Amino acid sequence: MKIYKTQQAVEQDIKNGVLSIKGDVKFECSITILASIVIAGNITAGDIIARDITAGDITAGNITAWDINAGNITAGDITAGDITAGDITAGDILYYAFCCVYKSIKCISIKAKREPHKEPICLEGKIEYKDKEPSLLGSEVEVKVNGKVYKAKIIE
Repeated sequence: MKIYKTQQAVEQDIKNGVLSIKGDVKFECSITILASIVIAGNITAGDIIARDITAGDITAGNITAWDINAGNITAGDITAGDITAGDITAGDILYYAFCCVYKSIKCISIKAKREPHKEPICLEGKIEYKDKEPSLLGSEVEVKVNGKVYKAKIIE
């Protein structure tokens, strides 16, 4: 497995506008590159910002890319041009014109950035919407300090 620890290490491996890696890769840093990413394996990373991504499986924090072609994608938020994948599990998905998966999409929201666009397609499954994590802001709680119980409201 190739492991990148810095943005500079990633940039050193970019040749002719392409970061090409055979095998699995792990990014122990967030990356921003103006290049295509071609991985003959899987990607594990924090945040990815790239022009095109082609990989087996992608597990990342947030992905911002023009085109994504992958087996499975698990990420926080995805902002992309076109997405083609086996399964997508994400927070919010924002795509340009076309989003197609073989199995399923699980997300908080999915929407296109332009008109006209095609609605997301799941060839063998369906789109499942999950709830956002509930916020505790404004909640009333009881706090015990030195044996006394106080009521408090969470404000930040």
